[in-house]
Amino acid sequence: MPTIRHATRAELDTIIEWAAREGWNPGLEDANAFWAADPQGYWVATQDDALAAAISVVRYGNQHAFLGLYIAEPAFRGRDIGLQLWRHVIESAEGRTIGLDGVVAQQENYRRSGFSWAHANIRYGGTANVIEPPGTDLVDAAPVHAAALIDYDSRFNPARRDAFLHEWTKQLQTRRSIVLLRDGIIVGYGAIRACRDGFKIGPLFADSETGADLIFRKLAAGVKGARVHLDIPEPNASARALCVRYNLKPVFETARMYRGRAPDLPLARIYGVTTFELG
Repeated sequence: MPTIRHATRAELDTIIEWAAREGWNPGLEDANAFWAADPQGYWVATQDDALAAAISVVRYGNQHAFLGLYIAEPAFRGRDIGLQLWRHVIESAEGRTIGLDGVVAQQENYRRSGFSWAHANIRYGGTANVIEPPGTDLVDAAPVHAAALIDYDSRFNPARRDAFLHEWTKQLQTRRSIVLLRDGIIVGYGAIRACRDGFKIGPLFADSETGADLIFRKLAAGVKGARVHLDIPEPNASARALCVRYNLKPVFETARMYRGRAPDLPLARIYGVTTFELG
């Protein structure tokens, strides 16, 4: 029987490397933000003291959680270790609505575990040849914006993400966050981070299509022609139009699924999902 327990911080680094090996293209410095979101949200199954499988169920508030990073080490696949881990962690989150972004091949399995389809998410990728927009309304996120940014972000998620955003929006060599201001009020923000392959923009939240376009161009212009990825909710036609406008092509698809009552999110203003791992 495998041993199931919470992952350590060092093991989270290993799990993210597993995700990179699977082709999921995580960010170069995702781990600190992932850990800050919920240090008790990462689980492993071990067999004979070796890491055999992993999963995350990161909790947001008292009623919601998001599942991701469900991976079995190849040498331990086909032995039901991952399934035992899955069942244990799902039971541990009982009473919460659990969201996930499931690959097409696994969606039927998730349905059998009580998850219902909400909408598709589509990853677009390509080289976005954009010119950085002028003006002073687009500024780098700074500590002075932190409280307002967290409040703004809470409109697009089922619960506040204070600790996560403190790390996610840090200005580092490999990542940048931008806020769009109108009369000193945040009306959109976005983040971009270096990944194994190119850069990912996420989140990209904005009150208007024009605002989303400005933030996208500001972020994409900063990576000087490198490949850019943007994960959009498929129902957002304006997000699809943005991708087409800047020559991004569909490369990957997931399904947003929920076990429990799905939150009512403003998909028309979500132009980029934060991350498929944490929602």
